[in-house]
Amino acid sequence: MTVNDDSFTSWKNREEIAESMIPIIGKLHREQDVTVLLHSRSLVNKSVVSILKTHRFARQIAGAELSVTETLPFLQTLTTLDLGPSQIDIGMLAADYKTDGRGLTVAEFTAEAVAGAIGENKIERRDGRDVVLYGFGRIGRLVARLLIEKAGSGNGLRLRAIVVRGGGERAGEDLVKRASLLRRDSIHGQFQGTITVDEANGSIVANGNTIKVIYADDPSEVDYTAYGIDNAILIDNTGKWRDREGLSKHLRPGIDKVVLTAPGKGDVPNIVHGVNHETVKPDERVLSCASCTTNAIVPPLKAMDDEYGVLRGHVETVHSFTNDQNLLDNYHKADRRGRSAPLNMVITETGAASAVAKALPDLKAPITGSSIRVPVPDVSIAILSLRLGRETTRDEVLEYLRDVSLHSPLKRQIDFTTAPDAVSMDFVGSRHASIVDAGATKVDGDNAILYLWYDNEFGYSCQVVRVVQHVSGVEYPTYPAPAV
Repeated sequence: MTVNDDSFTSWKNREEIAESMIPIIGKLHREQDVTVLLHSRSLVNKSVVSILKTHRFARQIAGAELSVTETLPFLQTLTTLDLGPSQIDIGMLAADYKTDGRGLTVAEFTAEAVAGAIGENKIERRDGRDVVLYGFGRIGRLVARLLIEKAGSGNGLRLRAIVVRGGGERAGEDLVKRASLLRRDSIHGQFQGTITVDEANGSIVANGNTIKVIYADDPSEVDYTAYGIDNAILIDNTGKWRDREGLSKHLRPGIDKVVLTAPGKGDVPNIVHGVNHETVKPDERVLSCASCTTNAIVPPLKAMDDEYGVLRGHVETVHSFTNDQNLLDNYHKADRRGRSAPLNMVITETGAASAVAKALPDLKAPITGSSIRVPVPDVSIAILSLRLGRETTRDEVLEYLRDVSLHSPLKRQIDFTTAPDAVSMDFVGSRHASIVDAGATKVDGDNAILYLWYDNEFGYSCQVVRVVQHVSGVEYPTYPAPAV
């Protein structure tokens, strides 16, 4: 047998193992509200090849490839435990088990690591929480995809309705077009599942989820209880209202809380999940998820401040073009943004730097910022230049950030890549708020420059959903618990 034959046999064996993992992962998710992760990446509804690629990708963040032969015993053990709703990272279980050294069996180690989700310690499965999307543009449709994907057993978030303008005599045609935009996306690909249109009831049915399409030109026109919606969280994707007074218009019958997918103004809390989501007061009814760039820079900024202290900083974002720019030169109320987005680099402003103070009030360092819009449709990069409180080395900073991405409470926000030829398209679909590019990182004494990739559409949408899960009470704990 040749070396090539050995490699192929090994691949087929791993394919068979990954195939055996799929029904286990699906059953845990549907019946027990358990989401199986691998280094913070969900394995729910993934194909055989996707599971193998996710294991292979572990070498980028953990330094070594992870085999399905290593993680399968932990997955199998989970099926023997009386688990409650939770997220369980089998990649971290396998990694921690290697360094444990106590001679425990896989079953013993797993039961100890997930003890908080077992038996008397487990949390009870909660009733689902209604969600309404107000606006159905780029972020609205991606949030819809995520909510449908996470519907799972039906005990989590339930997307009940979307509110859009228009309708009238052409409501049927409008409905078909809305469904088509949800089904196909030029950047993020095909919707994973089936979508049908119920014109008679004015609804889109996606993977069995019936989503009512409500036509309204103003929040005051809608009584959500008329559609059987109650105690819902409304996600405003329009950005039309950004202060408390404007957003409070959404607090109509059937709506309990309003979450804005843009920076909030005035006293509206700007929340970056992983950093300050625990500060949301239970009785707060209006909040913002800040901007995509704020979500990208605040977690690594907090991590660097925690370890080194930050005296001052500047962020320069090289940002993909967005819908508020023109395809061709035309009038625009903002300077430069009237020039053709697909043809030019456009210098503009970013409010991310000023928003840092809202998300990180304890950070006293002045942070400045600016932005350049460039002719790519998605994925941006933030160049974060920091003056630190002490001198360090590049190797130390990279090892620290790698550890943060694996073991800290920020591991769902911060990812890490050592790929020497990584470019922007490689990060389309990333579920992290930002990805540290190890190869581009610069450190000289007390000066550090971090290059942070981020999918300004999908990664941000994931952060929005995490905030909604938190304020709705359906955000389940992760095991093994991250180091504090």
